[in-house]
Amino acid sequence: MTQQAASTATVVSVNLSPRKTIRKTRGTTGMLVLDRGFEGDAHAGDWHRQVSLLAQESIDSMVAKGLDVKAGDFAENITTSGIDLLALPVGSAIRIGEGAVLEISQIGKVCHAKCAIYYQAGDCVMPREGLFAVVREAGPVTVGDGITIVSLGDGTCDRTPAEAIAEFEAEKAAEAAEIAAKVAAAAATGEACAPASAHARKEG
Repeated sequence: MTQQAASTATVVSVNLSPRKTIRKTRGTTGMLVLDRGFEGDAHAGDWHRQVSLLAQESIDSMVAKGLDVKAGDFAENITTSGIDLLALPVGSAIRIGEGAVLEISQIGKVCHAKCAIYYQAGDCVMPREGLFAVVREAGPVTVGDGITIVSLGDGTCDRTPAEAIAEFEAEKAAEAAEIAAKVAAAAATGEACAPASAHARKEG
């Protein structure tokens, strides 16, 4: 596999929590267990979202909107910097530090209800810009570790269940339809207002 090193791609925070749906506690290091996740983290387990990643750049965009948030507040395990996470297709493999290897299993997620993170932070960027992965090679992850793209995926991961893919695609389609409906409604409102405005000008 060809390795592509992003010169500035690094780990800026390692975040763990004993429970789900809460902000994770920022730290400096964690141990990835093979096909499990971070030792001691609530999201570790026998499933396709063992580890979550979010770019510091995404968090910075929330700060720019006025939110008081920082690394770990969106419940991501690994906060990255200098790598375009959303450019990595499902199935891509990344090496962190000298040993640990993750395979991207899902991009974004479906939120069935607003969780505590949403109410605490005022928004949640994870459903839009977070990545999820499974552990292919175990090892420590430490702040400052470099991140290397080992290979780009083909859009599939053998740990991601078909129903999860279908649910995510359905959610995205519903979001797109909702946006289209809002745009159409706004356009219709504008068209309805235009004749009235012209009539008002004529009367004046």
